[in-house]
Amino acid sequence: MIYDLQKPLFWKRISAWMFDAIIMMILIAGFATVVSSAVGYDQKLDKLEGYYHEYSEKYGIDFDITAEEYEKLSDTEKQHYIDTDEIFKQDKRVVGTYNLIYNLTLIIIAIGVLLSVIIWEFIVPLFLKNGQTVGKKIFGIAVIRTNGVKASSIQLFIRAILGKYTFELMLPIFSLILFFFAKAGIFAVGMIGLVLIAQLVSLIATRRTRSALHDLLADTVTVDLASQLIFDSEEEMIKYKEEQHAKMAERSPY
Repeated sequence: MIYDLQKPLFWKRISAWMFDAIIMMILIAGFATVVSSAVGYDQKLDKLEGYYHEYSEKYGIDFDITAEEYEKLSDTEKQHYIDTDEIFKQDKRVVGTYNLIYNLTLIIIAIGVLLSVIIWEFIVPLFLKNGQTVGKKIFGIAVIRTNGVKASSIQLFIRAILGKYTFELMLPIFSLILFFFAKAGIFAVGMIGLVLIAQLVSLIATRRTRSALHDLLADTVTVDLASQLIFDSEEEMIKYKEEQHAKMAERSPY
C-alpha cells in the first residue's frame, strides 16, 4: 500500500537530475579515459588508421570522401572505389583490428558507466542516507520504499544497477555502439525505442508515484524530504498506522 507520499516539485526533480547527470558524465569520462589508456585503445585506432592510409596510397582513393564528392566521380571511379572498399573490408588485418576496437569500446564504456553508477547512485546514497545523491541532497529529495519505509541497501542496489545501469543506460548505449560500428541497423533503433516505451509505460502505470523504470524495479519512490514522513522499519510504519486507526476509531460516533 502506498502511504502518505509527498512528491517533490517538478523543478526540484529536474534540477537534481541535471546536477547528477553532469557529475555522472564527468565520472564516466574519467573512468573511460583510465581504462582506455590501460588497454592501449588509441594505439589500436592508430593501427586501423594506418590500414586506411595504406589502402589509400595503394589504390589511390580517399576513404573520407563525402557523399557529394562520391556522386561527382565517374562510373569507372565509383566502381573502383566499391571494389577497393570490398577488398579493404575482407582484409583479415582490418577485420581483426576493427572488431578489437569494437569490443574494447564496449568494455571501456561498460566499465566506465558501471563504476560511475556504483559510486554516484549506490555508494554515495548509502553514505548520505535517505537514498540521496548529492543532487538530491541539494534539492531536498529522498528515495524511500513506496510504503514510506526507508529504502534498503538491496533496493538501492537494484535501483542503481538493474534499473539505471542495465536498462536505462547500457541498453541504449549498447544499441548506439552497434549502430555506430554498423553491427546493427533497425535492431539498434528498435532497442532504444523499446527502452523509451518501457519508461513511458512505467510512468503511466504508476500514476500516484510517477515512478521511472529504476524506481518501479526497486519498489522505491522519490519524495520531498522536508514534508515526507519516513519510517525506519516496517514495524514502525505498522505501529503508526495502527495508532492513527485507533485515533480515528475513537473520534467515530459509531
